[in-house]
Order: sequence, then C-alpha cells, then structure tokens
Amino acid sequence: MQESRDLETKTKIGFSKRLMRNFASGLILTCIPNLVFAQSLIRDAEIETVIRSYSDPLFVAAGLSPKDVKLGLVSDRSLNAFVTDGQKMYLNTGLILEARTPNQLKGVIAHETGHIAGGHLARSSEAQRNAMVPAYVTIALGLLAIASGASDAGAALLASSQQFALLSFFTYTRVQEASADQAALTYLETTHQSGQGLVTFFEKFRYMEVMAEARREPYFRSHPLSSSRISALESRISRSQYKAAADSAEDIRNLQLIQAKIQGFLYTSEQTFFKYPPSDRSIIARYARAIAFYRAPDIEMATGLVRGLIDDEPNNPYFQELMGQIYFENDQSTLALPYYQKSVELAPDSALLRIGYARTLINIAGAANYELAEAELLTALRLEEDNAFAWNQLAVVADRTGKTGLARLATAEEAFALGDMQRANRFAQVARRNFERSAPQWQRASDIVTITDPLVARMIRRGDASPR
Repeated sequence: MQESRDLETKTKIGFSKRLMRNFASGLILTCIPNLVFAQSLIRDAEIETVIRSYSDPLFVAAGLSPKDVKLGLVSDRSLNAFVTDGQKMYLNTGLILEARTPNQLKGVIAHETGHIAGGHLARSSEAQRNAMVPAYVTIALGLLAIASGASDAGAALLASSQQFALLSFFTYTRVQEASADQAALTYLETTHQSGQGLVTFFEKFRYMEVMAEARREPYFRSHPLSSSRISALESRISRSQYKAAADSAEDIRNLQLIQAKIQGFLYTSEQTFFKYPPSDRSIIARYARAIAFYRAPDIEMATGLVRGLIDDEPNNPYFQELMGQIYFENDQSTLALPYYQKSVELAPDSALLRIGYARTLINIAGAANYELAEAELLTALRLEEDNAFAWNQLAVVADRTGKTGLARLATAEEAFALGDMQRANRFAQVARRNFERSAPQWQRASDIVTITDPLVARMIRRGDASPR
C-alpha cells in the first residue's frame, strides 16, 4: 500500500540528521517543568524574506551556508539579538523596530554572525551548561495568526521566557565581543557594505555602558558595550573604501514595510494610528493602518485599505496574503482563496504562503480542494521539512480523504517536530501498519519509532548511542 510517493522526495537533508536535531529539541522541552509562555517565536513570510535578504550575503561572507543557519523572530519589544548552538540566530521584534536604517540591522546581524563563525558558544563551558535551546518550530502562520488570536497558533507557542532568559543573558567576554566586531566589519566589507550602521547603533546606546546592569537593554547585558570597542570599530571603518556605501532604496523600503507590519500587529490600534496618522497617505502608513483596523476589528476599513494597496501594487504577494488572512479569520474562506492563490503565484518559494493557501482550501472542503491542498502542503514541506503546522494540516486532509496511513504518519511527524516524542512514537507505530515494508513511508515511520524509543532516548542522554 502506498498513499503518496511525493513524500519520498520531500526531504533535502539526511533524515537521521533531522531526527537527531528534533530529538534534542524534544529532550530540552520535556525537561523544563512549569514553563511560563510569556515570549514566543513567530513566523511571517514577508519579515523572514526581508531579514534573509539582509543576512544571507553576510552568512556566505562568513563561510556559512545560509540554509544551515536558522533565523528566529522573537515577539518581544525589548532590544535583543542572540545566537544559540546549532547555528541558530534570534532577533527580537523590538530590535527590528529600533533600527533606523537597514545598515544598522545588518550590522547587528553581522556581529551575531561573527559569534557563530567564531564558535564562541561552543568554546564556553558556561554556554554549554545553559544551552536550553528553544525548539525551532513552526507556528501556524506565525505573526498573523498569533496577533489575531487564532486558536490553532496557541498550542505551538513553545518558547518560554525561562529559556530565552538563559539564552539572552549569556554574557560574552570582551575578547569575544571584539572578535565578533571585527568579523562583522569583514563580512560587511566583503559584501560592499558600510560598517557605519553598527557604530551608529552602538553610539545610540553608549549611555548604557554606565548604567546598572538591571536597567540595560537585554542586548547590552549579553554584549557589554565599551568605549574602546566603539573606538576600534570607528578606526577600522575610517579606512574602509565602503565607509560611505548607502542602503539601497529597496532595502530601505522593505525595512519600513516590515516595521509597519510589526507595529500594526504587536501594538495597540491607538499606538499605530498615532505613529501612522490618516494624514500620511504613503503605502507604508496605509499598510500599518490596514493591519490595525483588522485587529480593531473594523473589517470594512481594513479590506478597503488593503484593496487600495493591491491596486497600487498588484504584484506584492504580502498585500494579497493580508487580504486572504483578513477574510479567512472572519470565516470567509471563499473570498480569501483567490488572494492566497495569487500570493503563492507571486512568491512560489514561500512555504508559509503555500500553507495559508492549503489551509483555506481545506476549510472550503471538497474533493478537488483536498487534492490541491495536499499537493500544496507537500510542496511546502519540501521547502520546510520541520514545519509542524504543515504536517498538522496534511494529517487533516489525509484523514478527510481516507488516507489513514498518511494521516497517522503526518501526525507522527507533527509531534516529532514539536518535540513530543511519546506521541510521535505512538502514531509512527500505527502508521507503519498501513504501509508495505517496501514503501518509503514505512521506513520513515520506522525511523521515528526507533529514535523516539525510550531506551534509545536514555542511551543518547548518556552518550552511548549516535545516529548512523
């Protein structure tokens, strides 16, 4: 019996590597009792695309493969950025809003890249003791779903304030900070960009050097600022041929757009209307106000503004996505569908947009829609193999179309991605009974059963076993 051969080619990296990564996350999540879910990792296609456009060239300059570096967005108004083991970098939404230019944000990203490339966490025994790494999980359509209070997002908020406190407040040594500074300038120069933004960013918060630690922004607790660091940066930048290199108009506009989106979703409508008053008729301001009206909620005003944005920029996939989101969240999936479909046509490499489209198809129901939704989800999973919400939706559509084995395997994959090893094991065992031994799905289910077996778990904790 075989229900979907597309599943066989979904993964692009070794499954054993993925098993170990997710298994480790599961161990971390299960050994922290009484978590307080005050902070959350969020997902948004537009924000991630913009941040990737800034970061990926810097990763390449540092000798890192962009696909191996995980980027996470933390819904937190404080100013912070930090890295964890396994090449994971996290940026607070507060940091993105604080950046006055793309170059400032790129400077911070370049500095954090220096910590990754320099192996600063791996070399610190303190970091190893405190390595409670948040699971890099997919939250159901992320920022939009969370900000609007969608119930399906709530279950996936796995990033606790306790975890982030340990990670955020790890303090680098002055030598490591100086090393990351110089590495950052090298990466920026290699990509023909100025390092002035990093200095400007540090200068803005120079006063924190003399403040009590408890009163400092989190970023400057973990990254102690000093006049000597700033002087060293200024000295090198003054000799750089790219000192005066300016941000592109596209980079500037993209930063303004994602700042407007964050403002609209994470702040009150009143705060957003104050920052982006009706007198401001720019696309940036209308974008922010449309989101604020959506959250108010004033759907008529929101859709009117988004319709105007689409008229102005019909090829912007994120305006199309927002209109789809507004209609979907207000139980108008039929109206949402063409906008999600258009967003996918405009940005076919976005897993999150495909998942939004598939979710809408499932909500409308019908055999043809289920078939198309399954195809969209499998494509999304080729792009993001650990996307728990995509596995969840694949389980839903497989169950509704009578594909029992695929439904159980997808549920096992979802649980595995979220670190729920017991549930993953249980559903993988059930899934195996629905496939022939020669089927790739049987082998995948068997791999999950093996790696999530309690005995194997104990062996891995003791270091007695390793993936083959």
